[in-house]
Amino acid sequence: MSKQQIGVVGLAVMGKNLALNMESKGFSVAVYN
Repeated sequence: MSKQQIGVVGLAVMGKNLALNMESKGFSVAVYN
């Protein structure tokens, strides 16, 4: 199964950690603050 591309809007405390965690698990993450 292929990893999905994820977008995260808002990089406050929770958004930053969420994006970093998903990226460390191999997901392609695009962010916007």
